[in-house]
Amino acid sequence: MNIMDFNVKKLAADAGTFLSRAVQFTEEKLGQAEKTELDAHLENLLSKAECTKLWTEKIMKQTEVLLQPNPNARIEEFVYEKLDRKAPSRMNNPELLGQYMIDAGNEFGPGTAYGNALIKCGETQKRIGTADRELIQTSAINFLTPLRNFIEGDYKTITKERKLLQNKRLDLDAAKTRLKKAKVAEARAAQLNTSQPEENNIMVNVSYVLNLLHVKWLKSEQEVRITQSEFDRQAEITRLLLEGISSTHAHHLRCLNDFVEAQMTYYAQCYQYMLDLQKQLGSFPSTFLSNNNQSSSTSVQSVSTPSVLASASASLPSVSNSIVTSGISELKSSSGSRKARVLYDYDAANSSELSLLADEVITVYSIPGMDSDWLMGERGNQKGKVPITYLELLN
Repeated sequence: MNIMDFNVKKLAADAGTFLSRAVQFTEEKLGQAEKTELDAHLENLLSKAECTKLWTEKIMKQTEVLLQPNPNARIEEFVYEKLDRKAPSRMNNPELLGQYMIDAGNEFGPGTAYGNALIKCGETQKRIGTADRELIQTSAINFLTPLRNFIEGDYKTITKERKLLQNKRLDLDAAKTRLKKAKVAEARAAQLNTSQPEENNIMVNVSYVLNLLHVKWLKSEQEVRITQSEFDRQAEITRLLLEGISSTHAHHLRCLNDFVEAQMTYYAQCYQYMLDLQKQLGSFPSTFLSNNNQSSSTSVQSVSTPSVLASASASLPSVSNSIVTSGISELKSSSGSRKARVLYDYDAANSSELSLLADEVITVYSIPGMDSDWLMGERGNQKGKVPITYLELLN
């Protein structure tokens, strides 16, 4: 029974406090009650925290979009994360493209130029897909997780303490309002006491009311001191938490450096993979361009880092195709032969083809009706068809 009485009293006290705060808040909005303002330093800290939370959320969401453009995949990963389960492993886009290329190359025949090139491209795409997975995993651990921990952890704590500070402020202002009303009522009672005729029964009643109001005034004054102390204590707690935002910025800066390093590693890997693929597929140097009277305008325009980008731009399909077509046309029209250096080893698929060894020099020429991707190669007494992508024409 005592426990029940205690719970009822506590419930009634909580309801009274809530009602008092609601009345104070409403009167402040209507301009009928005074409001205790926070100091400028605390207001600046609160503004800084809100700004940090806003931009952290935006950066985090956009980074997720960058790493995983598919919204359905992001939703699936979110659900599995909330269920504390590992999402099923699936091929990403580069890996899927690579697998299609490999399957197509095997279907067309690994011994053919196109099939062999498809297989090499497919293997490179799968390596890029693996690097993409590593980028996502590294970024999630070193960048996204700290940002999410701030939003779901530190900022939630700040929001909770800020709400408590708001409640303590409402309690303080409500107590101040009650004290003000008690002082006004006591002053009126004192004025009434001096203006009443000296009749014993009336004087007794007025004195009783005056004493009652004085007690109420003293109680309100004590309540103001208590609520002021609680408000000051909560303001200090909130201030200490908010000053930790500077440490949060420093931590996020380190995480940002980790994210940039992960991106740098990823793009460097992709560049190296494509550079290796370019060498495997074959390249056409500047001497070949001049031998075939190609205009310099067909080259990719140079930029501030030619040593890095010029070699990559030299083998763009549109440029290479025009070069090869022009070179073959010239060779066919001249009905002559040219010397060519072999770029890579090549195993003949049948007796009509000629096997090649890297860096050897052979004689090549064209015969009527031959496919544009092939030339006739001759080495001593041996001759057969050779793929043009494996050759570099010489002067």
